[in-house]
Amino acid sequence: MVIISITMAKQKRILIAEDEKPMARALTLKLEHEGYEVETTYDGEEAISKLAESQFDLILCDLVMPKVDGFAVLEEVKNKKIKTPIVILSNLGQEEDQEKAKSLGAKEFFIKSNTPIKNIVEQVKKMLG
Repeated sequence: MVIISITMAKQKRILIAEDEKPMARALTLKLEHEGYEVETTYDGEEAISKLAESQFDLILCDLVMPKVDGFAVLEEVKNKKIKTPIVILSNLGQEEDQEKAKSLGAKEFFIKSNTPIKNIVEQVKKMLG
């Protein structure tokens, strides 16, 4: 008798911290369509609390959000030594914002108004393998 074991690959989990609901919804739909498990938060405080509760494979984070901004989320991740890569999605395009985000550990920085969602999804796929 032969027993065949099929193991499902663990679904990659993504946390989206984005206060613009249409953007968050579009990203969620596209990423779920690609087979990722997605959780969405609409402010930085909620993102930090989700990160304390569970693990994610990637974080997509806006910089300008209510309660706690994206820079504070980056600082929290760095201070807590959370190894999850963070991709910044922001309309703050100044060089100093990008440099500050990268110095706090952001792996990528996309300016939302200049970047099609398709490109963000491609970057996510590249980063998560």
